[in-house]
Amino acid sequence: MLRVVVEAARGLHKKTIGTPDPIATVIFKGEKKKTKSIDSELNPVWNEVLEFDLKGTGLDSSSYIDVIVKDYETIGKNKFIGSSKISLRDLASGQVTSLPSKNVDLVTESGQKTGATIDLMIGYDPPANAAPNPQAGDATDAGGGGDETLPDGGQRGSAGVSSSSGQKLSRAQSRRRLVNKPQDFQIRVRVIEARQLSGNNIKPVVKVNVCEETHRTRIKRGNNPFFDEIFFYNVHMLPSDLFDKHFSFRVYNSYSLRADSLMGEFKLDVSYVYDEPAHCVMRKWLLLNDPHDSSSGAKGYLKVSLFVVGAGDEPPVEKSDSCDDQDDIESNLLLPAGLTLRWATLSLKVFRAEDVPQMDDAFIQTMKEIFGGGENKKNLVDPFLEARFAGKKLCTRVIEHSANPEWNQVLHLQVKFPSMCERVKMTVFDWDRLTGNDAIGTTYLNLSKIASSGGEIEVNTGQSEVGFLPVFGPCYVNLYGSPREFSGLPDPYQDLNYGKGEGVAYRGRVLVELSTKLEGKADKTVDGINSDDILVVQKYQRRRKYSLCAVFHSASMLQEPGEPIQFEVSIGNYGNTLDTTCKPLASTTQYSYAVFDGNHYYYLPWVNTKPVVVVLSCWEDIAHRLDSVNIILYISHRLQSNLELFKLSILAKVSDNELVDVWLKLLTQLVEDIESFPTPELEGRSNLTSLDIQIKKMRDSALTNIKDGARCMREEATEIRDTLPDLESWAAKLKLLAEEPQNSMPDVIIWMLRGEKRVAYSRIPAHQVLHSAYSEQACGQDCGKIRTVFLQYPMDKNEGLKVPVQIRVNMWLGLSAHQKKFNSYSEGTFSVFAELYENQAQVFGNWGTTGLVGRHNFSDVTGKLKLKQQYFMPPRGWEWEAEWFVDPERAHSTEADAGHSEFMDEVYQNETRFPGGEWKGASEPFTDVNGEKSHNPGEFECPPGWMWEDEWTVDDNRAVDDEGWEYGVTIPPQDMPQSWVPAEKVYHVHRRRRLYRPRKRAALPEGAAVEREDQGDPEGWEFASLIGWKFHRKERLSDTFRRRRYRRKMAPEERLGASAIFQLEGALGIDTDEKEKGSKADATKLFGANTPTVSCSFDKSHMYHLRVYVYQAQNLASMDKDSFSDPYAHVSFLHVSKTTEKLRATLNPTWDQTLIFSDVEIFGDPKTVAQRPPDVVLEFYDNDQVGKDEMLGRSVCAPLVKLNPGMDQTPKLLWYPIIQKGQKAGEALLAAELILKDESGELDLPLFPPKKSENLYMVPHGIRPMVQLTAVEILAWGLRNMKPYQLASVSSPSLVVECGGQRVESAVIKNMKKGPNFPSSVLFIKVLLPKEEMYIPPIVLKVIDHRPFGRKPVVGQCTITTLEQFKCDPYIITAEGAMSSKMAMMASPSKHLSINMEETRPLLETQLDEKEKETVDWWSKFYASTGDHQKCGPYLKKGYDTLKVYECELEDVPEFEGLTDFCTTFKLQRGKNESGDEDPTVVGEFKGSFKVYPLPDDPGVAPPPRQFRELPESGPQECLVRIYVVRAIDLQPKDNNGRCDPYVKMSLGKNTIDDQDNYLPNTTGPVFGRMFEMTCFLPQDKDLKISVYDYDFLTRDDKVGETVIDLENRFLSRYNSYCGLPQTYCISGINKWRDQQKPSQILESLARLKGLSKPKTEDNGTSLSFNGKEYTLAEFENREIHEHLGPARERLCLYVLRKQGLVPEHVETRTLYSSFQPNISQGQLQMWVDVFPKSIGVPGPPFDIAPRKAKNYFLRAVIWNTTDVTLDETSITGEEMSDVYVKGWMPGMEENKQKTDVHYRSLDGDGNFNWRFVFDFEYLPAEQLCLVSKKEQFWSLDKTEFRIPPKFIVQIWDNDKFSLDDYLGTLELDLRNLVPPAKTPEKCSLEMMDDVEIGTPDKPVQAKSLFAQQSVRGWWPCSIEQDGMKVLGGKVEMTLEIVGEADSDERPAGKGRDDPNMNPKLDPPNRPETSFFWFTNPCKTMKFIVWRRFRWLFIGLVFLTIVGLFFAIMLYSLPNYISMKIVKPFQ
Repeated sequence: MLRVVVEAARGLHKKTIGTPDPIATVIFKGEKKKTKSIDSELNPVWNEVLEFDLKGTGLDSSSYIDVIVKDYETIGKNKFIGSSKISLRDLASGQVTSLPSKNVDLVTESGQKTGATIDLMIGYDPPANAAPNPQAGDATDAGGGGDETLPDGGQRGSAGVSSSSGQKLSRAQSRRRLVNKPQDFQIRVRVIEARQLSGNNIKPVVKVNVCEETHRTRIKRGNNPFFDEIFFYNVHMLPSDLFDKHFSFRVYNSYSLRADSLMGEFKLDVSYVYDEPAHCVMRKWLLLNDPHDSSSGAKGYLKVSLFVVGAGDEPPVEKSDSCDDQDDIESNLLLPAGLTLRWATLSLKVFRAEDVPQMDDAFIQTMKEIFGGGENKKNLVDPFLEARFAGKKLCTRVIEHSANPEWNQVLHLQVKFPSMCERVKMTVFDWDRLTGNDAIGTTYLNLSKIASSGGEIEVNTGQSEVGFLPVFGPCYVNLYGSPREFSGLPDPYQDLNYGKGEGVAYRGRVLVELSTKLEGKADKTVDGINSDDILVVQKYQRRRKYSLCAVFHSASMLQEPGEPIQFEVSIGNYGNTLDTTCKPLASTTQYSYAVFDGNHYYYLPWVNTKPVVVVLSCWEDIAHRLDSVNIILYISHRLQSNLELFKLSILAKVSDNELVDVWLKLLTQLVEDIESFPTPELEGRSNLTSLDIQIKKMRDSALTNIKDGARCMREEATEIRDTLPDLESWAAKLKLLAEEPQNSMPDVIIWMLRGEKRVAYSRIPAHQVLHSAYSEQACGQDCGKIRTVFLQYPMDKNEGLKVPVQIRVNMWLGLSAHQKKFNSYSEGTFSVFAELYENQAQVFGNWGTTGLVGRHNFSDVTGKLKLKQQYFMPPRGWEWEAEWFVDPERAHSTEADAGHSEFMDEVYQNETRFPGGEWKGASEPFTDVNGEKSHNPGEFECPPGWMWEDEWTVDDNRAVDDEGWEYGVTIPPQDMPQSWVPAEKVYHVHRRRRLYRPRKRAALPEGAAVEREDQGDPEGWEFASLIGWKFHRKERLSDTFRRRRYRRKMAPEERLGASAIFQLEGALGIDTDEKEKGSKADATKLFGANTPTVSCSFDKSHMYHLRVYVYQAQNLASMDKDSFSDPYAHVSFLHVSKTTEKLRATLNPTWDQTLIFSDVEIFGDPKTVAQRPPDVVLEFYDNDQVGKDEMLGRSVCAPLVKLNPGMDQTPKLLWYPIIQKGQKAGEALLAAELILKDESGELDLPLFPPKKSENLYMVPHGIRPMVQLTAVEILAWGLRNMKPYQLASVSSPSLVVECGGQRVESAVIKNMKKGPNFPSSVLFIKVLLPKEEMYIPPIVLKVIDHRPFGRKPVVGQCTITTLEQFKCDPYIITAEGAMSSKMAMMASPSKHLSINMEETRPLLETQLDEKEKETVDWWSKFYASTGDHQKCGPYLKKGYDTLKVYECELEDVPEFEGLTDFCTTFKLQRGKNESGDEDPTVVGEFKGSFKVYPLPDDPGVAPPPRQFRELPESGPQECLVRIYVVRAIDLQPKDNNGRCDPYVKMSLGKNTIDDQDNYLPNTTGPVFGRMFEMTCFLPQDKDLKISVYDYDFLTRDDKVGETVIDLENRFLSRYNSYCGLPQTYCISGINKWRDQQKPSQILESLARLKGLSKPKTEDNGTSLSFNGKEYTLAEFENREIHEHLGPARERLCLYVLRKQGLVPEHVETRTLYSSFQPNISQGQLQMWVDVFPKSIGVPGPPFDIAPRKAKNYFLRAVIWNTTDVTLDETSITGEEMSDVYVKGWMPGMEENKQKTDVHYRSLDGDGNFNWRFVFDFEYLPAEQLCLVSKKEQFWSLDKTEFRIPPKFIVQIWDNDKFSLDDYLGTLELDLRNLVPPAKTPEKCSLEMMDDVEIGTPDKPVQAKSLFAQQSVRGWWPCSIEQDGMKVLGGKVEMTLEIVGEADSDERPAGKGRDDPNMNPKLDPPNRPETSFFWFTNPCKTMKFIVWRRFRWLFIGLVFLTIVGLFFAIMLYSLPNYISMKIVKPFQ
């Protein structure tokens, strides 16, 4: 159901006359619903709910609704006001169930905003069967949405509003599914294109780095390069590690070799992508920015698709939108929910740390001590802190030798905000001078928890102040990691310190504060903190004292006894016994030895004296935080338990009234809880931080929302079951709200120590046990209550397969100020003892102190510390209550068999030898498991009241050899080996074996009491053979040492009650004066030695009677080779355990057994036991004849407690999960009840249940399920693909079906090879099955092979768990029964055999066909069907068929039921495979089906009719198979260049087709377009395997992946999947009918199959009646009829057939898988298969799907002129000028660059060229892309095909003869979308280009395709970048013309001005005379350069020269002349 609440609209426009009467219409998938109209209103409020019935199909991600607002007119048509389109993608993905869309813009028909907005609320209830569909395509939100402004100034569109409300939840959930173990992931990065990159004449290349692996794209040119390359990264790692990695995209300019070649980058966390719907980000733009300059803006955009594919994930198919080129970058930017990215500075102030553990060796320190230096053990550490975020890292300074360093530094991390990265990682390292730094501990600040976008709060509250930027603290964060104890050896748990896995110990804490500043940049990345801040933070360090008390009630389920065991409780460093920095506390229990429980486990015999530990510690008071957490958790737990009940009620199918009661109680309680338990107010609390206030706001508004939601739901909900998703989302929301980021109180850690070694631990968050003074609900859930804790091994490889120990502990933590409150929680009486030991040794038969070597007469338990009675002084507030007395340890004396009705005595037989010698009896031949002396088995007496059941038996069901011995090496002082092995080696000196003998309690004679003599020494001594060896109670000959314990009781002075134990701090004072002079007592030796022992004793115990009902289990793991297990269970309850019976060979055991524990002693008040009873733990094992039993898993069940036996409640059997290694490995049907016995012991217990056999009780009536006689019919069709068993093939198998204890076996298949179907197919069982569906046992199928010599091994098995899908009503006749469609045709009479495919057709038509094929082909049909309307040409206009393109395999299409409607395929499995890995292997398939229906109880009533009748022939059929392989998508690359050379290979039965010759080079998206024909026999050759291989020239071809199609299912299915039905019946053209039978014949067989009468046709075949309905041709054919259609009757039959839900003509998308990465898609194959049985006749002609060929085109560009070109040079003579030429090319064909000649010396920027460029290129008109084939490197073998948008790039250059040419400007034209040129150069400007550059979708498209226009002439501007701005670099006048191949022959034209110079003829340019090259034209140089400029100079010079010559001659001749004149010689 889809509900649209149309709320209101605002700001509608006035009409010219009057105001409008608005009415709103909502359209969804063609269905219209309208609101009422509202009279004369500009801001109408409708508040109407419109409901759309989805008819059982879910939304898909492309769904949307159209909202149209019109003005209502009573007469005439309503007038349009505005509309909007809203995508329902978020609802479809299942993230949210409601989508609030506020302020959605209404737009006009042309897409302009009207200024009006509308508010809607869309709710969605998915249909019961619809799975949420995670984003199949890339639905971009149309209609952009209104812009709300968020608190931090960003803007968000309507798309963002809804998505984030559900996102946080779904994010965490999507990850929770992943198991945290290393697994395969495939990361795909598709780099599509870049836009608006900065720079001139650049050659960009993108480098993508993921997980330390880098790929780069090919180098492209220009500012808007188109890459379209896909990279695959295959990784095998832990999911948690993968999610810490990030994607890094960097765009480089490959031209520049300089360091500044990086143009921009973007980083993104892998986890961000994984958390998106469908784990992918589709076709989003990334904003690139400069990582070094935070203030700079965008450096361009990069469009990418990212996928993170895990095992079993299906990557969605990308759809490129038709408007992709213009897609709006802004609305498609990858930002968290619509915010703008801004630079932010995260300032992390790191003040100080404390409690940092020792990390360096003490060797140097010891040297110093030897030379008299002071000792300083704890400061052997040199810490510094490293913070990492988004790939950046900063470190504080190192402070040497300080366990409590004070850094007082601030780290400034520059990031883009909101960030895609989620966590700030802080690691404290220990700096090492020489070696690598060691991590001390790691912690994370999760930004999602310390910041909020405000989007989570539902929009309708209108509160805008809920969002806030990341802020934290000042607050301590705790570090956890490996245990603190330092050793020089490598730390096996080192990884824990890096934050991998759960830390097992506290490793210090760091005081930090985080704040965020937007914009602005810090000067220094690391800076000091000013002193004011340091003073401010002092107040956050105020400590208060906390008291923690833990009472250990029991420790059971131990499996490895041996050394004594103690427990240690610590919080922070307090209570850590191995740390010396805190005062010693009573933080450990006494050591005690484990005792065997008589069945399987060991436990610690604390009886009525429970150990108590007390830890005092000091922490900040953060009660206000933890109180809120506990209150929310309290509400959450109550909601959760009610929710479980609600789910259980739905499962158990209770009546509607009961269900409503449960549901109402749940909602009422939720509302009441939220109202009555508010979170505490923050006023006046200490330690308040700003984050506290923000989180309080956020929590309060979220709680109010939930409360209001619950109220609404209570009033409005109609279908109760549909509210479950909402309720679950509230529960998840509450859990999220309860997370407290500023939790500075460390966890409580419980350690189990065995001897000195830490073995297992458990971490308990402090708030769970914290007492609160605020309210009872604010106390922790386990505060003062007994809780069961399973400890775990540190870094357990087996993930909890084995439990080290199960403890029950009662903990209370509270402020010391409140410790009086502890009294009300405590039970029992607390007593405190001081203790010391008196030691003696035996010398020459006398006991005394003489032989005590190095021991003291009175000492502590270790014997090393000298104590005297007078040393002890009670601590302050305590006084002695009694004198010292001897008090031997009780642990040895408790009787193990107390409370048992059956018991197993065990004893170990020991033998020793010298290495290589003979085995002889050991000094103590018989001991217990701990090595203590025991009786010889022959001497064991049966205690009174017991009787033996069996003789002594050697236990060989352990890791032992065949005689039961295990071997070891003894190393003194131990008297037995520490570890045992089952194989004997020469060096072993000790061996032992276990003997056991069961006994059971006999009926006691009336009034006889059981007496036990207390063995042991009357004076209380314990003995040991040597000092330091184990003590025992009875003296032996070999003993040389003895001791006894003295104790003295203390009491608090004023009677404080139980809380007095908190006064014990500082332990017992010791008179230090008495210390021996001169010896320095090490603090650690004093520690622990004299801490008093605290215990809690119970004077009264209660006896209980426990019954555990183990009914059955299902889906257990198979552990044996024969594919089964032999299961049994150990049932453990406190200190008793029993074992169920062992069943043989089953994975679904039904034990039907009651285990009775008659006397179980539990101490404490029965009421508290009833509130929290101890758990019953079942451990399931597989019984093995040889070797150790293997664990199958563990289940925990809480018993129902009855404090008086009269309670009429009976326990209900429920399914409990069986957990193995953290995974669910089956489930068990159990119940348990614990009944209190009254004092007298007289107890009216419930009756004993009936016995199966001696000692085996059944589950009694009233608890066991009610049963009903049921029929199970089995259709056993056949077996397929059986793998060999024990190297022999399976030849004669039969099938055994078991259900509910009944079994039936089929007939044997004689010969698997010839006919793999069963001879008789139907089997029948009558069986008693439970009425309640919950309890129905599974059906188990076993396949048995009949081999020679009577061997019948089980060769495969399968368990079918739910029978629900097979239930049926036997009286409804299903004629469809099992009869399959295709078989029905064969069963029909064979008169149709000769089929004449239509009569011949006139020649003219065939010629028309040929002509038509040029414009439409099969690909037109394909593209028309996928929605690529650009590529399909006129196909749709002609009204031809389309086909259905399925995005998945045909068998995964929901409406075809997996094509298993006739019979389902069940996978047969076999157990553990030889290699021992856990996953069972698939060894074959069983084809069959089941019907389950009830039978009448009365034998007189006739049974219902059988279900499987009229089965088809099961013999082999010969078929023709046509396989059409269309194309592949996103193949996994196999070559180093990131591509592959794919081809297809098929195999079917023994036939294979290898299409290697037709491989397609260098592509990951090959278009194959191939059709293959093969023949086969079904069912033998049923599996068609289609593989895609990568062709390699030299090496073996690699398999990319394969897919397998089960042809038999397609053949047998009644959905006619053997050949899809087209939309129309065509007898010619490209859609010619291709089936064997005409539609009328198919319809007839369908009628026969369904048991209907034959279809009747009338009126010449234009009407038809079928199945009671009338059909006419007119109702189907309402469009024009084209000439290819066949006769009317056949057309009508086909239309009717298409109404029957049969498989249509289709293309399916099959995922390819490969064994190298199972379950991860290796790409997809689009294809389909047709199967035609040869017995019916010849099929029609196949389709021709050969790929389209590109056409040859020529681009002729005539460069006429340029103008306004930048003048770049200055000539010698000082003129500005340029030598202009023009260069041009088409991208992808750079090698065909062409240049004009040079226009020299352009003085005004004008250039004249008249030059023609001619580019020939291959073009696919249908796809509008150029096809470029070229070799990538000269050594490449094949040409690579690229598809590139047709663009033309023109550049203007300045020619330089002696230096590099200068670049003056560029112009990039897209030929499909041409910018119209300007007619004159004056009108030509850069603004022309902007419209296309930005690609705004709402501008009307003036641009046209040049292919349509053919030719265009005009002026275009060229731009060049200067200082980051684009400026004009010149204008070019060009003619662009596209010419086809034929035209180019008719109208030839040459390049440049070469011949043939025509079309148009180009004359040489008319350049001014000034244009020439000076170097080659000296005369012109003289004329134009020299003369023009310097002519007056020249004339002047000439004149001056003449005058000068005149004077020179004159001067030269004057003297001569004068002298002649004077002398006058001739006179």
